[in-house]
Amino acid sequence: MMTQNVLSADEVLADREARFRAFVESHRARAVSLAWRLLGGDDAAAEDVAQQAFLRAWRALPRFREDAALSTWFFRILVRQAAAHRRWRFGFWRKRDALGREPRAEASDVHADEGLRRRIAAALETLSRGQREVFVLVHLEGFTVTEAAEVLELAPGTVKSHLHRALAALRAELSDLDPTGDET
Repeated sequence: MMTQNVLSADEVLADREARFRAFVESHRARAVSLAWRLLGGDDAAAEDVAQQAFLRAWRALPRFREDAALSTWFFRILVRQAAAHRRWRFGFWRKRDALGREPRAEASDVHADEGLRRRIAAALETLSRGQREVFVLVHLEGFTVTEAAEVLELAPGTVKSHLHRALAALRAELSDLDPTGDET
């Protein structure tokens, strides 16, 4: 007679927690990088958003049904956390601006070519949320269109559409930077 190796609910949760700890160790840098790009290059905010996303994922771990890969599930949480932070930040700055105060420059703004970095960041800010998220995931973080679709819970065709529009908008916004002078 053969006995089946069935895990108890506690054993399943313990296994998930161990896998999640390993996931955090192996994906922390990528999470901070993705948050940094989604937030327009703010180092402190990227660290905070990544940490909040890991915390939210940890708290939700008992409800993780494993319908998707752990990475897909986590990056979905991270993208949502970054969007929530952007809504909070821009609401905060609008309030501050209404009082006649200018937003201060971030300490992380010290880079080799500050002017170019600002232009690219400003161009990314002109994109819609969906376009920016797709562009960052695919072109800056190396996700495939299929992976980005899973993370954002969109159809691959929608991701491709957002990506096409984002590229067109960025090309138009940054056309004066083309060293060849070619407008195509």
